[in-house]
Amino acid sequence: MTAAANWLRARAENMAVGLLAAMFISFILQIFYRYVINEPLSWTLEACLLTWLWLVFWGAAFLLHDRDHVRFDIFYAGAGPGARRLFALISALAIVAGFAGAFPATFDFISFMSIESSSSLGIRLDHVFAAYLLFAVAVIIRYALRAVRLVRGLPVDPPEPVFSNTDADPDSAP
Repeated sequence: MTAAANWLRARAENMAVGLLAAMFISFILQIFYRYVINEPLSWTLEACLLTWLWLVFWGAAFLLHDRDHVRFDIFYAGAGPGARRLFALISALAIVAGFAGAFPATFDFISFMSIESSSSLGIRLDHVFAAYLLFAVAVIIRYALRAVRLVRGLPVDPPEPVFSNTDADPDSAP
């Protein structure tokens, strides 16, 4: 990875950490006010839900690698290198087509949601659901680039991590 890509990834991780911290603080406040002060706050539940939504889509868009996603690859794993490349290309093109085809309607719906706002925090719902638009754009770009690499015959997947004895848990048996 280039220095710019590493910097961008670090900022994406910082954003995810900030979202997780905000969700945790909201959760702790919710518990404290509900069970210690006996005056539940209405906005903390909504804050937890909104930060969780953004965290899931943000992380999936910018932090997870392909190998981190759940996938059903029984046919892919049993195929040879040429068939794997073909399967990967078909999958990448299908994902790009599906997300790109749904994008205009998704954008219209999210734009329409600007007339609504969240009940406790008053945040416009188009801002809330914008996380999905970021996710959709990132998926389209990622899989379009993957398809280009597959067509060019370039390696697509980084090698699976290999753990040496130094990476292993020191308390585990050899």
